[in-house]
Amino acid sequence: MKKYRVILSFSLAVVALQLQAQVELCKGAYFTEAEGKKFLDEHVPASLTAWNERRQEIADHIREGMDLKTMPPKPISSPVINNKHTLDGYSVENVSFESLPGFYVTGNLYRPLKKQKSYAAILSPHGHWNNPDGRFQEQTQIRCATLARMGAVVFTWDMVGHGDSKQCNHSLTKALKLQTINSTRALDFLLSLPGVDAERIGITGESGGGTQTFLLTALDPRIKVAVPCVMVSAHFFGGCTCESGMPIHKKGNYQTNNTEIAALTAPRPMLLISDGDDWTKNTPQVEFPFLQNIYKLMGKETNIGYAHLANEKHDYGPSKRKPMYLFMAKYLGLDIALVNDANGNIDETHSKVLLQKDLEVFNASHPRPVNAVMGDEAVNKLL
Repeated sequence: MKKYRVILSFSLAVVALQLQAQVELCKGAYFTEAEGKKFLDEHVPASLTAWNERRQEIADHIREGMDLKTMPPKPISSPVINNKHTLDGYSVENVSFESLPGFYVTGNLYRPLKKQKSYAAILSPHGHWNNPDGRFQEQTQIRCATLARMGAVVFTWDMVGHGDSKQCNHSLTKALKLQTINSTRALDFLLSLPGVDAERIGITGESGGGTQTFLLTALDPRIKVAVPCVMVSAHFFGGCTCESGMPIHKKGNYQTNNTEIAALTAPRPMLLISDGDDWTKNTPQVEFPFLQNIYKLMGKETNIGYAHLANEKHDYGPSKRKPMYLFMAKYLGLDIALVNDANGNIDETHSKVLLQKDLEVFNASHPRPVNAVMGDEAVNKLL
């Protein structure tokens, strides 16, 4: 009987921990708009010392919440790069590499054809899009190609469960942890390429890719410039498991939100891109002033900006890409003139949208490696 009481007590303890973890998840519109603003108003730091203490607290809770206090060992295998397409001023190649033993990051590498002494490099995570999926979207291909034509090496890769990344479902319990590991290894990959300047590293993505943008920037000082698009919000916490499926925002009496997390970018240059039809509609009045206060504490208020498209919707369309190009050119030393037309306007028509079959990493000629770990259960064990 004693044995059964011990088992029952253990089982109840496990259930209690699981229930507590669920309570500490901040999903979707966890705050109202008024609550989001009130939270930021109450957390404006009084001094740089106060902010430095707060930023360390936020970073520690992110790592603890996503069960990533230390990064797992980096796999020793080499990236595979193939299927090169040479286009107008840039090339596109298909890439795969291990982020964990048996888990493969899959994506496309865009490189400028113009030879340079060194190259800026930009990570380009994508949002939750279908038909076509993720990185195959026109908005993803166009921005990667145009940035490459401006002189940057650009890498875009699949969210888990999207594109070629079909080793597990996107609803994986620890998708947030896995995608953060993948983002870190994507940065490692870019930095390993010949000629890439470690002091000129940027990142930009939209929606769920915007979450990846500000999270990686918050945790990894190797990112020097960040442009999160249609995502940074005081009241919305990300609606997907890969954004808010682990307790990175709340623990007991501790609470943060995505605007505070994005503030960990300071004093590095950051541009918020927002629109009037989603959770970023209050950026000029709520999120930007909060961030501006933090940059002012560091004497770097000119490093934070925003581009608000009040009459637009949730995407990474041409009018959202334009301020991003200008911002990246300014802070990463890219040549905007290479993509300007005769009137000095940005011209994306030379950036070609390729067919999905041309960008897919795994096919009959290049099958998924035999050591690939398959299925949610097996991938969770890796994590």
